[in-house]
Amino acid sequence: MTPPIITVFGGAHIDRRGRIFGVTIPGASNPGAWFEEAGGGGFNAARNLARLGLDVRMVGPRGGDAVGETVAAAAVAAGVDDRPFIFLDRRTPSYTAIIENDGNLVIALADMELYNLFSPRRLRQRAMRETIAESDLILMDANLPSETLTALTEKGREEGKTVAAIAISPAKVVRLVPGFPSLDFLFMNEAEARALTGKGVEDAAQWPDLLREKGLMGGVITRGGRSVIAYDKSGTVAVVPPKLDALGDVTGAGDALASGFLFATLQGKSLAESLRTGVAAAGLTVASPLAVSENMTVVALQSAITLVPEAQILS
Repeated sequence: MTPPIITVFGGAHIDRRGRIFGVTIPGASNPGAWFEEAGGGGFNAARNLARLGLDVRMVGPRGGDAVGETVAAAAVAAGVDDRPFIFLDRRTPSYTAIIENDGNLVIALADMELYNLFSPRRLRQRAMRETIAESDLILMDANLPSETLTALTEKGREEGKTVAAIAISPAKVVRLVPGFPSLDFLFMNEAEARALTGKGVEDAAQWPDLLREKGLMGGVITRGGRSVIAYDKSGTVAVVPPKLDALGDVTGAGDALASGFLFATLQGKSLAESLRTGVAAAGLTVASPLAVSENMTVVALQSAITLVPEAQILS
């Protein structure tokens, strides 16, 4: 059976992460170590989905430098069909983060200006039109300009494709708002949900109604180690992530959750089972020091799902 085709539009760059060895002391020099690997929300998801056996294409701007070559090599290693726009005179974007000893993020700096050169005009090229037409699912991340994201969601809807997006950050998720009417799912955390709604909630079950008021008809809201909420036109469900014996690094966990969720959705799974699969994929990732776990396989994912509690039906 031919696997579904997924085209991912968005960030494929270099991730630099500094991990602090001891207790974090703000405003001071903290002993630690640097680690560098290819990353980007869209690219992390693309590699996870390819490792799960799907036909994945990756589209995004990239510089003509050594970092760009590192990203290209990572795509080949993961089995991703890499289709970048190369700007020979530009630097490939980067994401630099400081991570606490327990794996949580302290602060990060995103140097992503190159992504602004991905204009909607690019989508009118014949190769891009054919790529979208061939795809079963379009996944994008909010590293791209708002007008490009809107054009992508609208084109995907016109073509009858499932369209999903990764929020990336509170500052960037608002770029997706104009395309909400054509977006099937948005993967976000609570900070990003607050950026969209302008509100916080005491009861996480309130998020779907607040987001529906903004025009978003399907989404997944992560909440650290607390229950993850997912909703669509059929209802709302929640899953509590299983406790982990050890936390490797939270980088890439949200991207992995999106990957697992979409992998199950493309198999025709219910909202509840798709969410359980996403939570299992995130668990495999946070147990790894890498943003894309080398253990991300169908067999490992099926095993991890058995550790995830049944979903709670909220509505």
